[in-house]
Amino acid sequence: MSEKESGEGVNVEKISPKKVSDSVAEQIEKLIETEMFKAGEKLPSVRELCELFDVGRSAVRDAITTLKGKGMVKVKQGEGTFVCEFDSTKWFPHHLLLPNSKDISELFQVRKILETGIVEMAALNRSDEDLLLIKENVSSQSVDGWEADYQFHMAIVKAGGNQIMIQLMQFISTATKKAMMNFHQYIQQNENTVKTIIKQHNQIYESIKTGNPQKANQAMIEHLNYVEEMLQVSILGQSSRA
Repeated sequence: MSEKESGEGVNVEKISPKKVSDSVAEQIEKLIETEMFKAGEKLPSVRELCELFDVGRSAVRDAITTLKGKGMVKVKQGEGTFVCEFDSTKWFPHHLLLPNSKDISELFQVRKILETGIVEMAALNRSDEDLLLIKENVSSQSVDGWEADYQFHMAIVKAGGNQIMIQLMQFISTATKKAMMNFHQYIQQNENTVKTIIKQHNQIYESIKTGNPQKANQAMIEHLNYVEEMLQVSILGQSSRA
């Protein structure tokens, strides 16, 4: 039995008698959010969770039912309870996986709200390791295309240190993945566009490196405005060829 399944080494708060099952659900949810219990992993058994939280079996079962209703865990008959993988399609309608011009406009409105704040946090909180990862993905832009672009932006959000922001950016990126992959194929035909995006990414990196949140914000908004404009042109081009 693993350490996680036995409950050893896991720091938890003892449960008060009031609303026991809700408290258990909150504790398990926190352990999932902090990746003590990772996506796809099996939770400890009901008996082990009872011992871990010092509560009865009914409280644990009710907590699992609550988490199942939230889509955080799934129960496999005869196997146990497993942490659900993150699924962006639960947040976005299916058609957004193949976005049109209006979808892109709305998604970039969200990105501009989120990523300008995220890059400010990154400028204030980044470590040397964060800077190295951001720089590596700037350097590989012209070779790795979509993947390097995705990793660049994810490295910035991770540098900000906010787990909820990381999840938000993951499902936004998943929702626009096909359009962005097609976009990178499109811009590879224009060397100047590729150079412009790499230059913008370098400006974002430098503002994070120097710890200047205002410049980081401005560099990010200029970059997102440019990419949105180019992506809209790309979509129009695809529509005309359809």
